[in-house]
Amino acid sequence: MERPERAAAAPDAQPRANGCSSAAHGALRNGYVRGLPAPDTKINHIVHNGGLYKRPFNEAFEETPMLVAVLTYVGYGVLTLFGYLRDFMRQWKIEKCQNATEREEQKDFVPLYQDFENFYNRNLYMRIRDSWNRPICSVPGAKVDMMERVSHDYNWTFTYTGKVIKDIINMGSYNYLGFAQKAGTCQEAAAKVLSQYGAGVCSTRQEMGNLDKHEELEKLVARFLGVESAMAYGMGFATNSMNIPALVGKGCLILSDELNHASLVLGARLSGATIRIFKHNNMQSLEKLLKDAIVHGQPRTRRPWKKILILVEGIYSMEGSIVRLPEVIALKKKYKSYLYLDEAHSIGALGPSGRGVVEYFGLNPEDVDVMMGTFTKSFGAAGGYIGGKKELIDYLRTYSHSAVYATSMSPPVVEQIITSMKCIMGEDGTTVGKARVQQLAENTRYFRRRLKEMGFIIYGNEDSPVVPLMLYMPAKIGAFGREMLKRNIGVVVVGFPATPIIESRARFCLSAAHTKEMLDTALKEINEVGDLLQLKYSRHRLVPILDRPFDETTYEETED
Repeated sequence: MERPERAAAAPDAQPRANGCSSAAHGALRNGYVRGLPAPDTKINHIVHNGGLYKRPFNEAFEETPMLVAVLTYVGYGVLTLFGYLRDFMRQWKIEKCQNATEREEQKDFVPLYQDFENFYNRNLYMRIRDSWNRPICSVPGAKVDMMERVSHDYNWTFTYTGKVIKDIINMGSYNYLGFAQKAGTCQEAAAKVLSQYGAGVCSTRQEMGNLDKHEELEKLVARFLGVESAMAYGMGFATNSMNIPALVGKGCLILSDELNHASLVLGARLSGATIRIFKHNNMQSLEKLLKDAIVHGQPRTRRPWKKILILVEGIYSMEGSIVRLPEVIALKKKYKSYLYLDEAHSIGALGPSGRGVVEYFGLNPEDVDVMMGTFTKSFGAAGGYIGGKKELIDYLRTYSHSAVYATSMSPPVVEQIITSMKCIMGEDGTTVGKARVQQLAENTRYFRRRLKEMGFIIYGNEDSPVVPLMLYMPAKIGAFGREMLKRNIGVVVVGFPATPIIESRARFCLSAAHTKEMLDTALKEINEVGDLLQLKYSRHRLVPILDRPFDETTYEETED
């Protein structure tokens, strides 16, 4: 996170492994600080890593205060007790049962609904269900219009009042570069293509659904990424879940970050490969798994793995952290494995010209074997892509389920991507794209710094446009979302099971479309709600990722 006290490293600082330097105040590995010194003491942030990093890499996760952690567990305990009490009352018809249940005549059949599994949904989630699935009725730009709804049965059902809440500052959409808009060159180009090609293709790419626009898009994406070839898909989630099984299978090993997106997890499981999990962004954990995989080979047979594939993301959408890509690539080369990089949130949002985390670190795209990303965020469209060697893309055109069986991308959506990508690259003859990338970076640093100064606990990297603000207690999840909406600020709140049980949070997504006035308004209201709900937990005790407890056991899935 950005800190005003950051300064250049002292000349006599002695670098250590992983880019560390010892300091009088106890600076630890990777430029993190366990205990901050006096306010007038300068902190040196050094990340050498044998020259792997060409820029400062400032990322930290403040330790949860003990009292807050205890009260959070107590809060969940109380909710659980009341949940069992209400289930008892529903069973005896004292309270009306509104959740899905088996009919009496089906009691002897295999149950369709698992009461225990749905316990959380009906007793905890239902209390704050109004914080999600809010219907908007406008372009998801810097401001949105939202349909007002009310519930008369404690969020089991909702009724629309017919009223529209206007001009809510949108702090939740992944509109990083502001291309989600209803006017401008992208909209005009998409409308023109819509009138020429229509809305749908009604066929797969291998049959009658391969348009010249699809070919143009893929060539443009390859140039944008700096790779030999690329292929576009109609759905970002399916780009991961359907392509990973085409790349690895039984006898292969997948090393996956513990906080990877559900699409990566599903793709890994569908592949039939063995899966082992390494601690989030922890290079010691990853290297240990790589060593063990090479030394011990496959279980029982001890044969070498056919392939070892490392799965990571560019920006992790719940933590706001950026992958330590230089170290991952160094390990990948050292142990002769393959690297699959998901840039869903980082493409367009990182790097001087928006080319993602590879450009952000100044690395060579050829060092990443499979470059995946989506068009749903920075480009204001839909779908995903995979880029890499021509041999890889030619293989996927034949063997990827997403390529063979899925309907082609809609032509207006393709044109939206082409126009916005050319704008980012400057091929439209303007500097609008470059200005948007720079504006996003400025908004990100400004917003993160202000929240930190207010005393909130903020997770992630100082350059990440995903900004998690920690709420912790279950009652504050719904309260924060409701209070912000009262003040015309739209936010996303997240809790268990999407996050660890004591790490509920609000997640802000910055956009180049946000003006400083919008951000100042949002910050003013966040500050006010933070005081109201007592959310300013920060004690400035930052805990590095690599100093989090490391369990040497790994999670493994295999058919054997």
